[in-house]
Amino acid sequence: MRKVQATLLLFILLVFQGHAQIFDPVSWKISLDDPGTPEKTLVFTATIDAGWHVYDLNLPPGGPVSTSFTYTTLNGVELVGDIQSSVRPVTEYDESFEMDIRWYSGSVTFRQKIRVTDPSKFKLAGEVEYTACNDATCLPPEREDFSFDKKHIKTVAGESAADPAPEVVTEPAPDGEEVPEEPEETSATNDGQPALVPLTPVTPPGELMSSPEAADLWRPVIAELRAFGDSTFSKTNDSSWWVIFVTGFLGGLLALLTPCVWPMIPMTVSFFLKRTKDRKKAIADALTYGVSIIVIYLTMGLAITAIFGASALNDLSTNAVFNIIFCLLLVLFAVSFFGAFELVLPASWTNKLDSKADSTTGIVSIFFMSFTLVLVSFSCTGPIIGTLLVQAASMGSYTGPAIGMFGFALALSIPFSLFAIFPNLLQSMPKSGGWLNSVKVVLGFLELALALKFLSVADLAYGWRILDREVFLVLWIVIFAMLGFYLLGKIKFSHDSDLKYVSVPRLFMAIISLAFSVYMVPGLWGAPLKAISAFAPPLSTQDFNLYENDVHATFDDYELGMAYAKRVNKPVIIDFSGYGCVNCRKMEAAVWTDPKVKHILENDYVLITLFVDDKTRLPEPIDIEESGKKRKLRTIGDKWSYLQRSKFGANAQPFYVLLDNDGVPVGPSYAFDEDVDKYVKFLQGGLNYYKAKQ
Repeated sequence: MRKVQATLLLFILLVFQGHAQIFDPVSWKISLDDPGTPEKTLVFTATIDAGWHVYDLNLPPGGPVSTSFTYTTLNGVELVGDIQSSVRPVTEYDESFEMDIRWYSGSVTFRQKIRVTDPSKFKLAGEVEYTACNDATCLPPEREDFSFDKKHIKTVAGESAADPAPEVVTEPAPDGEEVPEEPEETSATNDGQPALVPLTPVTPPGELMSSPEAADLWRPVIAELRAFGDSTFSKTNDSSWWVIFVTGFLGGLLALLTPCVWPMIPMTVSFFLKRTKDRKKAIADALTYGVSIIVIYLTMGLAITAIFGASALNDLSTNAVFNIIFCLLLVLFAVSFFGAFELVLPASWTNKLDSKADSTTGIVSIFFMSFTLVLVSFSCTGPIIGTLLVQAASMGSYTGPAIGMFGFALALSIPFSLFAIFPNLLQSMPKSGGWLNSVKVVLGFLELALALKFLSVADLAYGWRILDREVFLVLWIVIFAMLGFYLLGKIKFSHDSDLKYVSVPRLFMAIISLAFSVYMVPGLWGAPLKAISAFAPPLSTQDFNLYENDVHATFDDYELGMAYAKRVNKPVIIDFSGYGCVNCRKMEAAVWTDPKVKHILENDYVLITLFVDDKTRLPEPIDIEESGKKRKLRTIGDKWSYLQRSKFGANAQPFYVLLDNDGVPVGPSYAFDEDVDKYVKFLQGGLNYYKAKQ
């Protein structure tokens, strides 16, 4: 859901041997709160796994699938008022749907008041429909059935008492009525995460097939996918942790080059080497100093998350007011870096820590010296740390900020320890001077560009339309062009040293900055600019757009598409998608629009897109048996979701699979991965295998 911000995504993909992959990240607890009066309350509590969310009720048309409560039976009872949620949903603008989207994470309880009008005929049944999503994928819509009758209510208006209402109805309904189907069950792995439910291969009932010849098209092919070494779901969120760690580490390296930190390296290391004649002890003290820096920053990251909460930080990272405030802070830091004024913490803070370091000995003294470095360097490291925490907190986890701060502190502490071990390296270090001020000015330009990204979030949320895509790009083009000219010495600030010549590093950085500005120019006419798609506002906000390179599916019906492919003798690519699947749209925009991919999809394959959240009702519900349970398929989306689960053993989108004309795979499946070369290789491999079979 968060495409505007460069957020890192928290999701847990469970990996089992083989290909079957069924997720169930939401569990429901449905009960009837009965105080013994005619008015009672239905209580629906959803417990949602970390990193996942469900959408709010009554989202605008054209958005993702809303959570809905449908009552199929209301005998002797009437609803009182509207259903109410226990917490406010998170609201954020989603550029994929071009609207504000509301969703819940963690846990949410919905309450619906009812009034029993005839206890002897009381019968209430229905279903909850919902869609579970994370930042990487959306699952097909699921349903949770519920049913209560007169046996589940207490004495009302002179009626005889009944058994207290259980939290979940498990016994058959009275009078021979049909029991609503139950949702799929999941087991649990040793680490408490939901496990995969093995799918029992079944022959689909006749209602699913338009002709006897279509029977083989529904035959499970999970074993065939395994034979190709299918590893679509072998990627875990470990990559997310690595990304945030590397981001923090690079931020720490950048902080080293600031005027607040760089001069401290030789001063601090020299101090440790002089405070004792024992070189081994001096090295041990310097290593302790480096570890102390890591501990301080790691503690800071955990403390901030503990105080505000992981979900609160996540909410703040997408909150319009917070983004405006953070934008203004970054502008303030940028102006300071340009030399207008100096941002420093109160001198009394550092003086007290200095005195503590002098008055104590051993590890405590070293720890206070580390704390002094943290405070002294704040004016340079503050904006880097702040941006890092916002990015890490977007993952909605306590782990993200800690990992990011660990990477930052590790990079910051390495030089102090390294130079203490090899003190002769200090002689080769560049001396402090005008180049450090140049680093600070470069950081100012980068902070200014980053501030616009945060302002863009607020602009989209409030619908001001003052920072549309073309305005954003113009500002970035100017900022990075000015940065390039500054590096070449064409722009000079009052506190800059004279630049007698342009060094080779400055020249290359200037080339990169100016080239980046030129790269963004075509975006003013609608070029997708995939490299900055996570930062720039969506193309839909651009008034003048000449870009037309979309790929559209030939069919949205499985059997019709397969019949056509057999007639024209072409392989098939099945695209299991969803209207509420953000990453499906990202694949379509970033991968399908590539000329090589577009050519293969339109000329060598028959593309069939099946929306698993299509709400169009089937003419008649279809009865199926899956994993030993009887279920009903009521919508077209149910049908395609069942096809994905039963035939391919997966239920996450986007999901791409290549088939021959008999519905047999001609290659492994493919999930969300914006690597165009991998996708071309995936398509070409299936095409070659299909031709070889012919």
